[in-house]
Amino acid sequence: MSDVTRILEEIRRGDREATDRLLVLVYDELRRLAARRLANERPGQTLQPTALVHEAYLRLLGADAHWENSAHFFAAAAEAMRRILVESARRKMRLKHGAGRPVREVDESDAIAMPDSIDLVALNEALEKLAAADPPKAELVKLRYFAGLTVEQAGRVLGVSRATADRYWTFARTWLYYEVMKGEEPTKAADGEG
Repeated sequence: MSDVTRILEEIRRGDREATDRLLVLVYDELRRLAARRLANERPGQTLQPTALVHEAYLRLLGADAHWENSAHFFAAAAEAMRRILVESARRKMRLKHGAGRPVREVDESDAIAMPDSIDLVALNEALEKLAAADPPKAELVKLRYFAGLTVEQAGRVLGVSRATADRYWTFARTWLYYEVMKGEEPTKAADGEG
């Protein structure tokens, strides 16, 4: 039994101090996952990895969930992070938060060209459609994209073979790409940008 699984069992039995021990044990890994995820965000993302980890951890503790093992816990953490990022993206899109207003650099010569990244709200909507049609494939995407697990690790969490996880990932990635691209401008999608 891993240390995380043991502490999760202590939490399930009502040991309030176990939640502090759990945070110490999983904090570095959660922070790595958050940093990896935030590195793919569009320019202008103001959420920091530390804040994302803290918010996700608070939601996990507030959910009164019972995790079977460390893989189950990290899958729940990935889902919490996904929801936080989507909420943040939606909030930024609202007009009162500056959506549609042009962003002006203080000094154009100091601007760093950042590659375009995927629209998180569009990805979430596509992921919800995939979840309705094929929940295991959507769960694999969450584990890969939001938790940063490898295909093999995600397959273990889902209880499927590596070959099946590879097939799920190939299908889901292609499906999501086309679903997200539906909302893009035709010239942008045709040029292979975004």
